[in-house]
Amino acid sequence: MKNLDRKTTNKTKKVPLKVLQFGGGNFLRAFVDWMIQVLNDETDFNGGVAVVKPTPGGDYHALKEQEGLFTVVLDGIKNGKLIAEKRLVHCIQEIVNPYTAWETYLELAKNPDIQFIVSNTTEAGIKYDENDAIDDCPPKEFPAKLTLWLYHRFLHFDKDISKGCVLLPCELIEDNGVALKNTILKYAELWHLGKEFVHWIYTANHFCSTLVDRIVSGYPTDSALEIQSNLGYEDKLLVAGEYYHSWVIEGDTSIQAKLPFAKTALNVQFVDDLARYREMKVRILNGAHTAMVPVGYLAGIRFVKEVMDDTVVSGFVKSLLKEEISKTLPFSDAVLNKFTNDVLDRFRNPLLKHQLISISLNSTSKFVTRLLPTFKDYYLTERKLPKRIVFALAALIRFYKGDFEGERIALNDSPQVINFFASNWKKVAKNEMELDILVGVVLSNTTIWGADLTLFNGLVEQLTQNIHSIESIGIRETIKKITENDN
Repeated sequence: MKNLDRKTTNKTKKVPLKVLQFGGGNFLRAFVDWMIQVLNDETDFNGGVAVVKPTPGGDYHALKEQEGLFTVVLDGIKNGKLIAEKRLVHCIQEIVNPYTAWETYLELAKNPDIQFIVSNTTEAGIKYDENDAIDDCPPKEFPAKLTLWLYHRFLHFDKDISKGCVLLPCELIEDNGVALKNTILKYAELWHLGKEFVHWIYTANHFCSTLVDRIVSGYPTDSALEIQSNLGYEDKLLVAGEYYHSWVIEGDTSIQAKLPFAKTALNVQFVDDLARYREMKVRILNGAHTAMVPVGYLAGIRFVKEVMDDTVVSGFVKSLLKEEISKTLPFSDAVLNKFTNDVLDRFRNPLLKHQLISISLNSTSKFVTRLLPTFKDYYLTERKLPKRIVFALAALIRFYKGDFEGERIALNDSPQVINFFASNWKKVAKNEMELDILVGVVLSNTTIWGADLTLFNGLVEQLTQNIHSIESIGIRETIKKITENDN
């Protein structure tokens, strides 16, 4: 089988470097680089990527050996239909390790074509360390390396405001663009880089907070030989993921003009307020996950895909999203329906083996951040309890008993939370406590919920009824019972 390189694939043409990318891991390659390749293939973007190693470990040997080439294999469901895509990505033009080639790294700052800076250095990557020194080659932290690169660019182009960059951090932290900008400003102060440089950072550069979403599973070990046989070459950096992708960028029209995503079918949105979109993702995608775990598990289901194959439980999830969660979000029906349907398609993907028990990690705190805000907003606007969220909470309380129908449940939460539920459920088992009292004790635990939930009128009674029903007639029949009066 042929080795993957530019000669064997006839991808020898060089394109101008437009993107400086910190990180060359699976996610960036199957998300950002894949998108850049789509831009090159379908628009006049014509941009190359320079990958910079942000950490000392490794040397991107395989990426260098394959001359920046790799294949992205995507599978998923769109509008209920299975789709698959294999795309050769060849936009990476240079690979630089600043730990062994510091001057080469700084030389990139002199390239006038570079307009965009992308990073994915993990949640801990955007970090300030006062021990980083200006004469370190390189300094330890990624923002310190970037500050020196920007300073060299500032000096080389003599403060030219047109030579600033658009920064698109992909780290999974809130307001990542703001965090990166503030960290760079701290280094500018630490190293006394001057007011003019600080002014240039503010006026010449755009620090865009972004929200990224795609599941990238990495090298497809089980199917790699078959895929490579069909491709006709060996690819050591083959990377697989779901077809679904979303990149929400907080930025103005000038940035949109530079990145012609609108000329493609890529799911990239430029918005004025990223917080609303983050809230939609947390409430719909993450909220559905958190609700389906105890409901699905107590129904004897073990995987997300199996939840979607179960008519009753999947119907519960769909109704939860459309009848309760969506009503609390400030978006048009068209936007909410599209996002909700995309989420449901992702849950149906047969290639993503999501175990419910894995998603159940810290389910109580996840309920607080993902479902409780929806519960409160719905209660205020609709003037009644959201019965599906209440049912999910009932299933969660029953789930935290730690066993169901003779089978132990491998709870994964803090010892304090697990012990709290265990001790109170033991009292119920010994007839030392009635179920409604247990529910009241659970809801009044402000350490877990951040508030006394017994103050919501009728909640204790409704939860108690749901748990009794789960025990007597089961999850599926209880779902039918609580939804029979929908129409």
